[in-house]
Amino acid sequence: MSTHTATLWFTSPRPNPRALLRLFCFPYAGGGAAIYRVWPHSLPSEVEVCVTHLPGRGTRLREQPFTSLDALVEAAAEAIAPLLDKPFALFGHSMGAMISFELARRLREQDRPQPAYLFISGRRAPHLPNHDPITYNLPEVELVRELRRLNGTPREVLEHPELMELMIPLLRADFSVVETYVYRPGVPLDCPLTVFGGLEDSDVSREQLEAWREHITGKFALRMLPGDHFFLNDAQAQPLLLSALARDLHQRIKGQAN
Repeated sequence: MSTHTATLWFTSPRPNPRALLRLFCFPYAGGGAAIYRVWPHSLPSEVEVCVTHLPGRGTRLREQPFTSLDALVEAAAEAIAPLLDKPFALFGHSMGAMISFELARRLREQDRPQPAYLFISGRRAPHLPNHDPITYNLPEVELVRELRRLNGTPREVLEHPELMELMIPLLRADFSVVETYVYRPGVPLDCPLTVFGGLEDSDVSREQLEAWREHITGKFALRMLPGDHFFLNDAQAQPLLLSALARDLHQRIKGQAN
């Protein structure tokens, strides 16, 4: 895969050629690279934050979004390959957590470098049964009602017909990625894993987050933060999340140097 394709998928808001580790960040359904715009200023100077530009949003608005996690991960694995020339970590929230997990497994299948750290946020362990209703094919009125319940789409977007006309196809595609996913059992990953959850998240319980422990042979940590499912956007939770990430990454970098 060419370097051009890599830069189409991944960019650094604050390029840092001297960084000792790259942190690739994947968005939740309907989200884009802007979610992580302030992160480079809150993490250690040894870390270069690389945000993901998925098709169908932002700079790739005219591209068709993926509707299948397998296809998305296959394309992401090829795009990220040129950027694995130094240690790296993966972070993903909700849909992004699924991408991060399956991307780590796909890279292992391809005998490519493995993440030095995996961060999972706001997503139950993949082997647990999914009892959530299918929403990606709901009539638009019902889909918008579900978006209001999830509380992840700004009210000004929900109440703006032209913006919603752009967002609905993307949200249907992303919800399809999540809701058609089928977990395939595999060997646990050999890297540290930190899982983050929201204390007021009504969709993902602490027990469902704890169950991620089965998918790792390295160090495991669970950190619960204030907020609902979108706690990473919460003014109270975000500094705590970034502080925890900074500690984990700094310790990992220090351990690699020794």
